[in-house]
Amino acid sequence: MPWPLAGPTLDRFIPLDTEALDRLIAAARPTTCSLDPCPSWLVKSCLEGLRDPLLKIINSSLEQGVFPEGLKEAVVSPLLKKTDLDRSVPSSYRPVSNLSFLGKVIERAVAVQLQQFLDDTTGLDPFQSGFRAGHGTETVLVSITDHLRCQLDQGGSVLLVLLDLTAAFDTVDHNLLTHRLAIAGVRGTALNWLASFLHNRGQQVERGGLVSERSPLHCGVPQGVILSPLLFNIYMRPLALLVRDFGLECYQYADNTQLVLKMEGRPESVP
Repeated sequence: MPWPLAGPTLDRFIPLDTEALDRLIAAARPTTCSLDPCPSWLVKSCLEGLRDPLLKIINSSLEQGVFPEGLKEAVVSPLLKKTDLDRSVPSSYRPVSNLSFLGKVIERAVAVQLQQFLDDTTGLDPFQSGFRAGHGTETVLVSITDHLRCQLDQGGSVLLVLLDLTAAFDTVDHNLLTHRLAIAGVRGTALNWLASFLHNRGQQVERGGLVSERSPLHCGVPQGVILSPLLFNIYMRPLALLVRDFGLECYQYADNTQLVLKMEGRPESVP
């Protein structure tokens, strides 16, 4: 096993109270999605009258371990990366995914509780600096630089290998991620909810007033939600453990991975 199964577990997500819901709604940006029955700004401004039904929907989802099917759909709008790029080439565009406002509120409630559980356990690698509070690109750069200089000061040599995974977020295997969540200690209805959140998702492309047919998503984590980077970090956890088993050091920023191999002595020449 990549990391121990024994230890604290997260068996369920705690239902929200009115104060928690109000905080989540206030923190949510008033985005626009064509799949929403009413605009998000209206939900925010009419929260007093919508609070009870929203709480019932959200808490039913958390308690039953099921993410609503109707909230799994995404509308993707292609956005030109640069104005001087060829507009007839698909790779010139960056996909922007629009998701249901209510779906984002529910997954944010889950993300808060999952993040707290992972912070209290060893679910995340200590040298993973991506998408974590108190971490950033500076964190991983300082760690690597310090490691390299310490080895050089001791008269040794260092080999640094930089890896960047192609389409890393879009190729996440849902079943493998669910398995790694279980290894990290997520069980019961909490694990069922996350599995439901990942599976049976779909998307449509909207451009110039035209909408494509629905395409099912068989892999990858959803774009544009706060929960996806957290799930991706869990998915990447075994890579660092595997690398260290072979005597290398491993530092990560999301899918960017830096491998460090220490060697005794200085080479006379570098080929």
